[in-house]
Amino acid sequence: TYQKYIYLMMNKPPGVISATEDKRDETVIDLLFEDVTYFKPFPVGRLDKDTEGLLLLTNDGSFNHALMSPKKHVEKTYYAEVTGVLTQEDVEAIAAGVTLEDGYQAKPGKLVILSTTETDSTLELTITEGKFHQVKRMMLALGKEVTFLKRRSIGRLELDPALALGDYRELTPAELSLFEWQPE
Repeated sequence: TYQKYIYLMMNKPPGVISATEDKRDETVIDLLFEDVTYFKPFPVGRLDKDTEGLLLLTNDGSFNHALMSPKKHVEKTYYAEVTGVLTQEDVEAIAAGVTLEDGYQAKPGKLVILSTTETDSTLELTITEGKFHQVKRMMLALGKEVTFLKRRSIGRLELDPALALGDYRELTPAELSLFEWQPE
């Protein structure tokens, strides 16, 4: 059957870049089989090279715009491990919007502290923008360093736990509808 658009969920592995081509590094497109690359998909937004987790790929520019436009305020949730002990003051600072090292005022986010030890913390952070290294820079603004980062969800779509690192699959119609999106 004829299919104009493709919508994929990938569990992006670390060390792979969110690009369609690169002369030095492996890209997420390099992980796709030929029957999928035929559609010329591209990443919806980006994940840093060393970050893993949920990445969407499509060849539908309207879908990409609907999810990535800053005006849409689509939430992205990350799990992170950091060096440093998170506090209630850090939760409040993220909720107010922290100022990054370059003076950029990040939009308010939601920080949930999952665990702490004497030296480290685990957290869940939900943000609605995607500036360069944003989660890492937000944590640095709090005096913490990210040692592990994984995107768990975009909007109400959660990463399929059955997908191993580097694996992908097509989104179901029900998953697409989570974005209130209907392909043409």
